[in-house]
Amino acid sequence: MHQRTTITLPALSAGDAEPDRSFLVVYIPTEGEGNQDSTRVVPLPDAFDVVVGRLPGCTIALDFDLVSRHHAKITRRGPEIVIEDLGSRNGTFVNGKQIEAQTVVAAGDEIAIGPMKAVVGTTVTVRNKARIASASELDERLAAELDRSMRYRRPLGLAMMHFGGAPEAVEEAALRAAEGLRRMDFFAQYAPNEFCAVLPEADFASTLHAGQRLVTEARAVAEELGRLDVFVGIAACPAHGSETGALLSTARAALRASRTAGSGVVSGPPEEDKKRTGPIIRDPAMERVYKLVRKVAHSPITVLILGETGVGKEVVAQSLHDFSQRAESPFVALNCSALPENLLESELFGHERGAFTGADRRKIGYFEAAEGGTLFLDEIGEMGQEVQAKLLRVLESRTVTRVGGTEPISVDVRVVCATNRDLDNEVRRGRFREDLFFRLTGFTLLVPPLRNRVTEILPLAEHFAEHFARELGQARPALSAHARQVLESYRWPGNVRELRNAIERAVVLSTGPELAEDALPDRIRQKGSPKPKTSMKRRVAEVERSAVVEALVECGYNQTHAAERLGISRFALIRLLNKYQIERKPRTQ
Repeated sequence: MHQRTTITLPALSAGDAEPDRSFLVVYIPTEGEGNQDSTRVVPLPDAFDVVVGRLPGCTIALDFDLVSRHHAKITRRGPEIVIEDLGSRNGTFVNGKQIEAQTVVAAGDEIAIGPMKAVVGTTVTVRNKARIASASELDERLAAELDRSMRYRRPLGLAMMHFGGAPEAVEEAALRAAEGLRRMDFFAQYAPNEFCAVLPEADFASTLHAGQRLVTEARAVAEELGRLDVFVGIAACPAHGSETGALLSTARAALRASRTAGSGVVSGPPEEDKKRTGPIIRDPAMERVYKLVRKVAHSPITVLILGETGVGKEVVAQSLHDFSQRAESPFVALNCSALPENLLESELFGHERGAFTGADRRKIGYFEAAEGGTLFLDEIGEMGQEVQAKLLRVLESRTVTRVGGTEPISVDVRVVCATNRDLDNEVRRGRFREDLFFRLTGFTLLVPPLRNRVTEILPLAEHFAEHFARELGQARPALSAHARQVLESYRWPGNVRELRNAIERAVVLSTGPELAEDALPDRIRQKGSPKPKTSMKRRVAEVERSAVVEALVECGYNQTHAAERLGISRFALIRLLNKYQIERKPRTQ
């Protein structure tokens, strides 16, 4: 059967015809001499329906058996592009997954309808009239973009810059920075001489590139109007935070690092205060963990860190790096659960120009970025099996091949992984490769949950209070006696991350020299309660319970070994586990 494609381009007004609009790049297989339109660009004017189907009246008419008469509809609604399947027989697919309802797509997403493939695109043009928004508008826009980033699992960059110089030079530099951004970007003044650029669809590398362009623009202003210092700090979601306050705080810390390094330097987030003060260690079980960290740090062996979400696995990984001979080289962290599998492969191994739609330039991956240092792969249990196979090959060959490339590149990287999953069980269920499991578990560290490290709760809380008070430029509030009791009584299901967030909120809400109980989140105040004065019998029980927990943690929750360490029988240990309601194995949820 002769197959034919007809594309009826929408009638555009003068405004719609401007190049800075959304569009589809449509790819259709060519069969026979009569079909020459294998690739076309279809503009997406606001509120215009692009209907794809087999009937001649459709915007994109595809004479293929796999295409229904009215198959799908694509509409742009302001900044959003929405696709809807119109009850087709063979389905509509976005990034390889069949859609069931209206779905928002973004630049780089691939739509498949029968044999047709279409990639969503937006042009990158210079604004004719730059507008610099206010700080309140920045908060609102950043919150909305972060919500979109997390909901649709898209990258988001934030660049914070400080211009130092004469007022007219600062004003000109800010205007040029705003004019040089894409239409989808957002530029605002955050404080005197301080500005922020919100960069949707920009990963950390793209945000770094944008920061370097800002420096170039500022230098041009300096040549025209006199001396102008420029400092740029960058951060990205989800790697450096998924909430407005967290991302701004990280970008501000990066900006401080840039000001320390000197004018014209674009800085990423610095290592946190743990690099300066070292990790907070008060619990015997954690002392055991860090004793092992110091021993294994100088070995090239691959390390797997186990523990519940939020216990501080990345802090342990950072310490492995800091104690090693690689400490002066990069420490690069990647959360494997934050990216879809096709994007994760590109982020890990990099890609060549033209490797896929949207790959307009070569990009190095995280392995190359960590050359000579340490690559920390968090949530390794979330990695798909196709990428698992490629990771195993890299670990065994010590070479990477960029997506779309053929040349192997040697890498000298120490790999540290972490997970809150039971990988043994994942292997048995066929969801994690056994060969990769054995390759990753050269040495295993188990980080106990915060509820089993009660002696560390207050030191950590005081550390976070000092950190966030310094971020806000205020004196550190002292923890009130009642707040201390509540913090120690709470079970902390979210572990150190939950404690950090609670203290950040409390510092923001506190107005006096004391951090009171009522500044803590409601759930903590309701579930945490002051401890009653303990009797001698109660204190003995607490010591006994702590000794059992410590032995379990040190022995990897092996009850036989823990009983031997305590000098009791396994049956006596089981009685103590029942008596104190101690968990038999670490939580993996």
